[in-house]
Amino acid sequence: MPLHLLWLAAGFVLAASAARAQDPCPGLIIQGTVPDGPETHFFLPFEVPADIAEIEVRHDDLSSENILDWGLDDPNGFRGWGGGNSEPAVVGIEAASRSYVPGLMPAGTWEVVVGKAQIIETPAEYDVCVILRTEPTLPPQPRMPYEDPGVLDSEARWYAGDFHVHSRQSGDASPSISNTLEFAEEAGLDFVMLSEHNTNSGLTLYGSVQPDFPKLLIVPGVEWTTYAGHANAIGAIDWVDHKVGVRGVTVEGAIEAYQAQSALFSINHPTVPGGNFCIGCPWEIEVDPRTIDGLEAQGGIWDAIAYWEQMCVEGSHATAVGGSDDHQAGDGSGVLYSPIGMPTTMVFAENLSVDAILEGVRAGRTVIKVKSIDDPMLETELSGERVGNTVFADTATLSVRVTGGTGNTLQVIKNGVVLETESIDTDPFTHELIVDAPAEREDRYRHQVVAAVDPVTIGSYIWLRAAEPPEPGTSRSGCSCRVVTASDQDTGVLLVLLGLGARYWRRRRAR
Repeated sequence: MPLHLLWLAAGFVLAASAARAQDPCPGLIIQGTVPDGPETHFFLPFEVPADIAEIEVRHDDLSSENILDWGLDDPNGFRGWGGGNSEPAVVGIEAASRSYVPGLMPAGTWEVVVGKAQIIETPAEYDVCVILRTEPTLPPQPRMPYEDPGVLDSEARWYAGDFHVHSRQSGDASPSISNTLEFAEEAGLDFVMLSEHNTNSGLTLYGSVQPDFPKLLIVPGVEWTTYAGHANAIGAIDWVDHKVGVRGVTVEGAIEAYQAQSALFSINHPTVPGGNFCIGCPWEIEVDPRTIDGLEAQGGIWDAIAYWEQMCVEGSHATAVGGSDDHQAGDGSGVLYSPIGMPTTMVFAENLSVDAILEGVRAGRTVIKVKSIDDPMLETELSGERVGNTVFADTATLSVRVTGGTGNTLQVIKNGVVLETESIDTDPFTHELIVDAPAEREDRYRHQVVAAVDPVTIGSYIWLRAAEPPEPGTSRSGCSCRVVTASDQDTGVLLVLLGLGARYWRRRRAR
């Protein structure tokens, strides 16, 4: 989803500027020119004395062409990221405006964080007003420390969800968390991940709304949003800096920080057009693809799939996931709008809990239903093992079961190329194929269901390697093979991949 849809941004800027022109600053005025240079962010420090109960920061980029993003740090670090929020940022002890985090108000040097989203007119200027208050103006909010909601359903099965949804805690979104969850529930989903832009401000609000949705799991996370690409940190709790190239921040460090808290780093909409259409949306950051846990494989469908396939060529076992990127809780319109659940990601998990959903994705046990939960379902196995695993066997049976797919076409994909095509004429529909392992390295197999010319259901990969005589083993299916799950890659498959050398990969700039 765009950092800023430009036609909306221009209206917000003009409206905000007009309002502020009639409201003189009653506090500290910070004015200046946006610094030149390659760094994407800069900082405006100001001092806060003791006994301050609330801070308000009004901001204006003074242009209908330039776009600046806004955030706030206290002496100890992050206090919020509003991005393109047009309204002032307000932070207090017991309440904060959307996208910002309430809490103690330490004395010392605070900073307004400014992102250079788009600079067209130069010199680019800004106007900031900082108001310090000893009494709060915001009423206390029903916040509580985040707690894992636990297991909502104990059955091991396929669960339906959406990994990319925004509430109004994101600067460019409008619905409340409750409205977002209501629409997800109506769409028949079992879980939804709230992926706010560069902020965890919603975490302390989940506890007050989760009890109202006893069958719908809130998965925590964040959309790590830069000017050169977006990624979801699925399951993230702790904030991680997004300002790549500023004050030592790197994408490698961000990935490590997210994975250290057991979150999954998944690239979002990697091939959507950038530039004026969607600032910062295509993925253009150089990164080792083997460190990536997942990727949205449905946005732009064929381009996104090709991007995922290239990652696999480079040694990645990234899981295919889907996300609607809904910012309006189903109230949007237009040909490009995707409501919550479009697409739906099916995850095979041991139960409905945050840990189990994350483990299902980490293990590669996913299927993307591109349009809705009602799209066909497919279940792929290789000699009895589910998708995501690596099977060690000289010969194996690749099988798939498709439900709800009558009239469509099944494609068997090997290493990114269509190996076989079958018309789906029964429900359920099954297909088997005997496959041989390559003499070296690995082959990967998946299935997808195609309606007319485009996929409606996309399965994740399962990998096949030649049997290793020193460790024959037997899988649960009884095949004479050894199985390595995606979760075991640190001690299995990745040891082999690391022997290929440290190869880094960069996607060409999208159109």
